[in-house]
Amino acid sequence: MPLGDDVYAELDRRLEPVDAARAAAFPGERSVRQPVHTCYVPADAVVPGLARSWGDAALAALDEHGLPDLGLDPALVEQVLPRVRAKLAAEPVEDLRVDAEDGYRGPPEAEDDDVLRAAAAVAADLAAGTAPPSVGVRAKSLEGPTRRRGVRSLDLFLGGLAADIAIRAPTAVVTLPKVTDVEQVRAFLPVLDALERAHGVALDLELQVETPQAVVGPAGTVTTAALVHAAGPRLTGLHHGTYDYSAALGIAAAHQSSDHPALDLAKQLMQVAVAGTGAVAVDGSTNVLPVGDRDRVHAAWVLHARLVRRALERGLYQGWDLHPAQLVTRHVATQAFFRAALPAAGARLAAYLDRVEGGVLDEPATARALATVVLRGLDCGAVDDAEVRTAAGVERADLERLAGRTAPVGPPATARGGARPTIPS
Repeated sequence: MPLGDDVYAELDRRLEPVDAARAAAFPGERSVRQPVHTCYVPADAVVPGLARSWGDAALAALDEHGLPDLGLDPALVEQVLPRVRAKLAAEPVEDLRVDAEDGYRGPPEAEDDDVLRAAAAVAADLAAGTAPPSVGVRAKSLEGPTRRRGVRSLDLFLGGLAADIAIRAPTAVVTLPKVTDVEQVRAFLPVLDALERAHGVALDLELQVETPQAVVGPAGTVTTAALVHAAGPRLTGLHHGTYDYSAALGIAAAHQSSDHPALDLAKQLMQVAVAGTGAVAVDGSTNVLPVGDRDRVHAAWVLHARLVRRALERGLYQGWDLHPAQLVTRHVATQAFFRAALPAAGARLAAYLDRVEGGVLDEPATARALATVVLRGLDCGAVDDAEVRTAAGVERADLERLAGRTAPVGPPATARGGARPTIPS
């Protein structure tokens, strides 16, 4: 005798609230392009035309020093180098973060003026159409000694950003550093609401995971997951802080690096915590800068390319850059990675769509991942539409559907789901 309707109804009654809660907490990946990097620039060093000047400096470094053997496939490097030159000329910086925290070296009495000048510079570039696709600001942490100073800098920067352009500013990103407790995030959300109302600038939120307490709490719980869900729909990313985190673990300065194995646990937990939420996990930086003579520049480029490649292989598709010449290896390593991925991903996608049996039997989740990696290659300029059509037999719209991108691709800094919130004037 088959089960009665009452059994099915009871099952639905018990599980429909669970379905709704899961859908709210895990809405899926955002339907917008993720930047390949975030460039941190001290507030007192931000000037109009900054992105263009960084691109020019990167090209000048490439012309002066030439590209060394980066440990990448030479044929791939030869293919991507013209693309990288074009990228450095057209869109060298994908995501800019004005830094009023650790990178800022000005005296306390100068911070107000430096932040206001930085806001005016970014606003001028936004008005001229020369700003990076995504812009934002990192202020000081919410720890007691820096709490009010940090919020004041946010207030000044966002006020200057909104006041100095004729049109309403786009979404800006606020980066909260040195998070140690979930309550800091909960307390910060009303501040962001107030900043939006005051300045008419829609705000996304990033949290920096650079303390052990932000990874594992005193009760043994994974704090990163609690941070993500406390932040809610505003959160776009968890960014790992290489050097603060390394120092907190007692790692000697000479061995502090984003590839130190002690840091992998934090980044893996970050990836697990953001999976399905719409936020992303982001790698940190290297402070070994490509400056000085050719040998020193080449050594720094080799290191940077290796670290970028390592992060990409581990599913961390965004990191930090601190110097214009790092853009060379950021874009070379990134484009080589996605260009190398296209032939196999394209063939597997074509077989999946045609239901052709081959050496690999892919499921819908894998097809989604394959489509996403090809879209990332398109987004960063590693491949173009014609190459994708040849490799996979699909158009970009098909890739977006397979990848679950429900809205047209756009700049990275938008509200989750692709729609910016309406801010009362």
